[in-house]
Amino acid sequence: MTAMTPEEKFALITRNLQETLGADQVKAILAERDLNVYWGTAPTGKPHIGYFVPMSKIADFLKAGCHVTILFADLHAYLDNMKAPWDQLKLRTQYYIHTIKAMLTSIGVSIDRLKFVVGTDYQLSREYTLDAYKLLAITTEHDAKKAGAEVVKQVESPMMSGLVYPLLQALDEEYLKVDAQFGGVDQRKIFTFAEKHMPVIGYKKRSHFMNPMVSGLRGSKMSSSDPDSKVDLLDDAKTVSRKIKKAFCEQGNIDNNPLLEFLKIVVFPARSLTNDNYKFVVSRNEKFGGDLVFNTYQDIEDAFKNETLHPADLKTGTADAINALLEPIREVFKDDALIQLSKDAYEVKKEDADPAQDEKTAKAAKKAADKAASKAAAIAFKQAQADKAKADAAQSVVVSSNQ
Repeated sequence: MTAMTPEEKFALITRNLQETLGADQVKAILAERDLNVYWGTAPTGKPHIGYFVPMSKIADFLKAGCHVTILFADLHAYLDNMKAPWDQLKLRTQYYIHTIKAMLTSIGVSIDRLKFVVGTDYQLSREYTLDAYKLLAITTEHDAKKAGAEVVKQVESPMMSGLVYPLLQALDEEYLKVDAQFGGVDQRKIFTFAEKHMPVIGYKKRSHFMNPMVSGLRGSKMSSSDPDSKVDLLDDAKTVSRKIKKAFCEQGNIDNNPLLEFLKIVVFPARSLTNDNYKFVVSRNEKFGGDLVFNTYQDIEDAFKNETLHPADLKTGTADAINALLEPIREVFKDDALIQLSKDAYEVKKEDADPAQDEKTAKAAKKAADKAASKAAAIAFKQAQADKAKADAAQSVVVSSNQ
């Protein structure tokens, strides 16, 4: 195979990205050596099908000769409003490691070429902690809150941990010794925060790559915390078909169509990594015209826009394509140990519940029950009065007729 030129590497590294910050710096590095890149993920909710977007991009990075590090940011998962309980961090991190490796393997990526790092392996060190304090000393509350606005859970009265989150993510660039950080476009404010603040404490400004975000089945951002907005990697075939069938899909609408978006930025890039001639097939009965075959995503979009592809057929084909993408991962997670890991990592423990919230809920339930009981008693009393009135009236009629 002919070696790629720096220009070819840059084109491959940046294809299908929504935005690149520091492109000139990347080109300068590629003219001398291969690029060092990292992608991080916090082990919170279970990964969904949208994770195939960064996985496909990581495949591009490796093909372009990049040295890629995957960070499992366990500390961040706790700092973000305790989305992952402290005593489940290790379990969720292990779950994410197995899941990400299964995803990469399913699209033909050799995991031997990747470096896997867990955040707390270095984020609790003396040096890292001192640098975190340096960043804290030069960061205003406004800047910290703004940086995490699209990533950290937003609440009326934010915890300090959520404000620290973007600072540590910026610091990871230095401690992982990378030239660029890769993430979703929702990370942009954290990336620009890093570009502004890291040089102030003596570290170089890094470049940043951003992939588009996958919309949920309802049209908003796909979220691990909203099961109805996402397709889980371990959803069975029937569940996938049910979710896709309920997805918003207006005939002829190509501007607001989560299914077309799925195909464009998830299915085609992922399937094309292992099949250069991947075709999208809609299976149909012969009496309805037989199967439909599309060679490119653009062919699908054009057909849907022209209304020669019906929403029901698009849903059928999309569900089949997603199920084919997920099947290798389902097979991996049939292992008894991984089944148990999944249960343990996401088990909601009684001790994790907030006692104050439990008491509040109990009081509210009692109040509602008392109110319902009072209402029922009032209705019963009125009904009794009505029945008595009817009985009295009937008795009066009887008396009158006897006179």
